[in-house]
Amino acid sequence: MIPPAFEYARPQTVEEAVRLLGEAGDEAKVLAGGQSLLPLLRLRLAFPELVVDVGRIPALRGVREDGDALVIGALTTHHDVIRDPLVRRHAGLLAAATATVADPAVRHRGTLGGSLAHADPAGDLPAVVLALDGELVAAGPNGRRTVPAREFFVDYLQSALDPDELLIEVRVPKTDGWGFHYEKFHRVAQDWAIVGVAALVRRENGRIAEARVGLTNMGATPLRASAAEAALAGADGPGPVARAAGAAAEGTRPGQDASASPEYRTHLARVLTERAVLTAAGMG
Repeated sequence: MIPPAFEYARPQTVEEAVRLLGEAGDEAKVLAGGQSLLPLLRLRLAFPELVVDVGRIPALRGVREDGDALVIGALTTHHDVIRDPLVRRHAGLLAAATATVADPAVRHRGTLGGSLAHADPAGDLPAVVLALDGELVAAGPNGRRTVPAREFFVDYLQSALDPDELLIEVRVPKTDGWGFHYEKFHRVAQDWAIVGVAALVRRENGRIAEARVGLTNMGATPLRASAAEAALAGADGPGPVARAAGAAAEGTRPGQDASASPEYRTHLARVLTERAVLTAAGMG
C-alpha cells in the first residue's frame, strides 16, 4: 500500500530534531531505522503530518563506558550492538538477545532506540533492557531527563516520551560476572516472539543469589517476573528453579491473538523461564 502524504525533515542535530517535534506536536513521527514506522505507514496505521528523520545525527550512534554503566546511542543499529566489544563484555544479555531479532537485513537497519521507543511488548529488546535495570535518556525543549526502564513502557505501543522529546541514549549497568540467556518461542524463524524470557543470574556458593527475569509479550508492556525472581533466591538446582519458574506468569495479563491463547502464553512463560534461568545459571 501507499502511505498517506506527509512532510519530511532531516535534522542534523538533536536540538533541531527537538525543535521540529515541538512545532509539530502529536502530528510528528520520528524515523530512525524505519523497521517499525515504515510498515505502519504503508498499512496506513499511522497518519503523521511530519516525519522527522534522525538518521543523520552522528551524536546518536556508538557505545561508550561511563563508570559502572554502558551508554549506547539510540541510533546504534542492532548489528553494531551485537558486534560491539563493550556490549559483549559488559552486557552480554543485550548482545545475545539482539542477535535473535528478525533477520540480518532488519538488524543492519533497525536501531536499539527505535525498538525501545516503539514500545511493542512483542519486541525482544524492551524486556531485555527492563531485566538489565536500564535507563533511557530523552532530550526535550527543557533539556535532558532520565527515565528508568520500569517507568518507560506505559501501555501498548506507548512510552513515557512526550511528543516533543527524542530518545537519545540507553544506559545499562554492567553485568560482569552474571550469567545470562534469552529464550523465546516463535512459530517460524524471524517472526515475533509469542513469548520471550530474558534471564540474568548471579550465583554465590553454588546458589542463585539474585535473578532478574524480563518477559516479552505477556501483557500490554514488557514485564518483570517479580514473583519468580523472589522465589529464585537461594535456588541450588533444577528442582528449585522449576518450582520458582512456576510463578513466572503471576501478575501478567497475556493477550489472545491468532498465535496463542492467554493460557498457552502462561504455560510458555513458565517453561521458558525455567529454561532461561537454568542456562543462565549454568545448571542446565
